Amino acid sequence: MFRSLSGILFLLLFLAAEWYGFQAIRTALHSASPVTRKTADFFYWLITVLLWGIAIWAMATRAQGHAPYKAYLTSILLGLLVAKLVVLLFLFPEDLVRGVRWLVQRFSGQPANSSGTAISRSEFLSKAALLTAAVPFVALAWGMLKGATDYRVKRVTLRFPNLPASFDGFKLLQISDLHTGSFASKEPLQRAVALINQQNADLVVMTGDLVNNIATEVEDHIETLAQIQSKVQKLSILGNHDYADYVDWTEQGGAAAKTANLDRLKQNHAKIGWKLLLDEAHHLERDGEKIVILGIQNWGAAMRFPKYGDLAKAHAAADPSVPFKILLSHDPSHWDAQVRPEFPDVDLTLSGHTHGMQFGVNLPFFKWSPVQYVYKQWAGLYQQGKQYLYVNTGLGYIGYPGRVGFLPEITVFELRRA
Repeated sequence: MFRSLSGILFLLLFLAAEWYGFQAIRTALHSASPVTRKTADFFYWLITVLLWGIAIWAMATRAQGHAPYKAYLTSILLGLLVAKLVVLLFLFPEDLVRGVRWLVQRFSGQPANSSGTAISRSEFLSKAALLTAAVPFVALAWGMLKGATDYRVKRVTLRFPNLPASFDGFKLLQISDLHTGSFASKEPLQRAVALINQQNADLVVMTGDLVNNIATEVEDHIETLAQIQSKVQKLSILGNHDYADYVDWTEQGGAAAKTANLDRLKQNHAKIGWKLLLDEAHHLERDGEKIVILGIQNWGAAMRFPKYGDLAKAHAAADPSVPFKILLSHDPSHWDAQVRPEFPDVDLTLSGHTHGMQFGVNLPFFKWSPVQYVYKQWAGLYQQGKQYLYVNTGLGYIGYPGRVGFLPEITVFELRRA
């Protein structure tokens, strides 16, 4: 019931956006010749129908192959819809005002006023709306052409009084959310791996979502990812997409096929050279001193995301004499829901999952993304008391094949003894 109602509301919103987009162009061309206006009308609806048809076909057949290319086709429609929604936000309030004026005039018997200006308020608003709408459209297009693989290295220095002296200056590198099924070629990840290796990290960790759904998605990239270099170890965990929960397995062998897919994904982690932590503790030793890395399976506070992870099990496996703990947990909602209240000795939690929604404003003095209305911690560094959380916005992408504002991230942490 709720889903059907939501679907109807979204359909009505899209229809309204299409109508207001059409009306904006017609009004903006009010002074043009009749032939020009009719030509614009024809091409508007021709392009609209073609894009909707292509997008519906791409979404319906993405499981049949060429999913990365089909994502681009779908995203062209997405970019235009976002632009038309901006137009709707401009023009709909004016229509409300005009409607109220019409009602007042009808029931009061007053004649309509004429402004007598050279350009009507509607024409001005239509042109302003179209110009404003071009901004998100151009941004989304740039995000697909450039932003999706514009890899950035972020450097974070953290100080801890309980960090063993031999680990002072320890360099830890985090990547997350590779979503290898979204890549149409090997070249982008080859560039990313080269940049990772330039950092000369002591430890490399990958915090989940290696694939979109299927274990085979990463297999064209195993040779590339296996070239990642780390002085002591390469560790990884699973994210929500790695379990293939979003695939209908009924026609592919059911639960047994799904289990086999996960087993194959675990084997692919090993082929890359990553030690996959499944609710485990991994100890690192230097000069007789130790720190421990806890790695758990996906654990999300929201009902729609699975709680496969068992932090208590991983925590119990850690040497109790080790003074410093780092947790790898894919979903940042885990931090407030369980890590902080139940495990106050976890010094640093590294997460991913949010992607910064792959869209937003990311300035030194101001950060905004729609994902912040869903997740309290969604990008960057957070601190409560002596505990830290870092949310990596991801190396790959899914759905929209691009990034705006929150570019693909490689995070390098330098741990210092306070």
